[in-house]
Amino acid sequence: MADLRKYLLILLIAMCGIVACATAASAASPVSTGDGIYQTHVTAVKLDPEVFFPYETGTITVTLTNSGNQTVTLSQPNILETHIAVSNKGSFNTNVRLGPGSVMTYPFRVTVSGEDGTYFPIFTVSTMEAGSISYPFQFEVDSKDIGATVVDRPDNFVVGKKDSVNLSLVNSRNGAVSDIIITPTGNGTTVSPRQKFIATLPAGSSQIATFRVTPDLATDLAFHITYHNGNNDHAIDEVLPLNIGEDKMAAIPIVNNIVLTSMGSSYKLTGDVNNAGITDAKSMVLTVGTPARPVEPYADYAIGSLASDDFSSFTLTFMSTDLSTVPIQITWKDADGNSFSTVKNLDLRYNSGSASSSTGSGSPGSSGSTTTGGTTGSTVNRGGGGPPGGGSIFGFGGSSRGGGISSFYPVIALGIVIVVGIVLWMKRKWITAKLKRK
Repeated sequence: MADLRKYLLILLIAMCGIVACATAASAASPVSTGDGIYQTHVTAVKLDPEVFFPYETGTITVTLTNSGNQTVTLSQPNILETHIAVSNKGSFNTNVRLGPGSVMTYPFRVTVSGEDGTYFPIFTVSTMEAGSISYPFQFEVDSKDIGATVVDRPDNFVVGKKDSVNLSLVNSRNGAVSDIIITPTGNGTTVSPRQKFIATLPAGSSQIATFRVTPDLATDLAFHITYHNGNNDHAIDEVLPLNIGEDKMAAIPIVNNIVLTSMGSSYKLTGDVNNAGITDAKSMVLTVGTPARPVEPYADYAIGSLASDDFSSFTLTFMSTDLSTVPIQITWKDADGNSFSTVKNLDLRYNSGSASSSTGSGSPGSSGSTTTGGTTGSTVNRGGGGPPGGGSIFGFGGSSRGGGISSFYPVIALGIVIVVGIVLWMKRKWITAKLKRK
């Protein structure tokens, strides 16, 4: 019986302690009409622009959500930060009753200071029921601009020739920029497209804009770039000098191994054309020019595509009363459709009249002039060398297909006679003995 009383006393003391704790907790709670105030909180903060330039204007939008079961009355919203000036505080003078499950959005129109840096302002809003809500967030001010650089261009531009230019835009800021417009301008230059639009350039990204440039003279090509950071306008420029020079990548046709055959009132000219350039020559066609007159069956000769370091044979038929100047005109295109032409002037007067006669494209009196994109360039001579009728012992290369091993027949015959004579001299005693036995 004594043990039972002891246990009952301990239980009574424990219950009294629980009641005392509950009473103390109730006395320490703030005065409120309910628990809704503790479940109203900031659910989003949106900055437009994401990163401000110094002295820029933008919008900071704060969203609150009442996820409790009590209506809360909100008043006096504000952003506390010395580097931010809020211009529309008067728009929020009216108290707002935010019911359970409802959302309230405060768009603050702000202007930032001129100092670069990262700041931590505090959003505050008061409630009539109990206390206020405070929420810190981060914003950044950065004066760094986006970058524009020409990353791919030819070493030299050629008058009348279309080339590609790649402009790289780099956004090294921590916020996206938008509505980018690139406008190329330059006197005496044709550029396509005339304008390029990029909707968005995210933070830490880059994008390539490709333009096709055809210069008519040496000038500067300026890329004017405008963009938006939020609703703020910005602009930068990138200038590209268009230096005019020789196209180091162009195809270089060389004519050699020329053979001229008389055909009564006309002539047949055969030879090889080699592409000694870097790029392929497309749609290549050969013909003769004035004073020669092309005639059938080979008034024109279509080579087609001639790859770099490759060659092709050709045949032309023509009439001419003067073989001292017989121009071979070669036209072709590159992969971009640019047209090119070159003229090789041959002097064939020393080698007309037989099928075996020939002349090299680099013979005396021959020359070559090159035309690029319809504009005449400097005079060059890219024909094979050597005097008329020259050639190697096997007839390869040189300037003559009619030369070769046939031109060494007399030397070969003389060598054979000498060898036979030496053999007979060394075997004379044996031959004499054989004759005596007979």
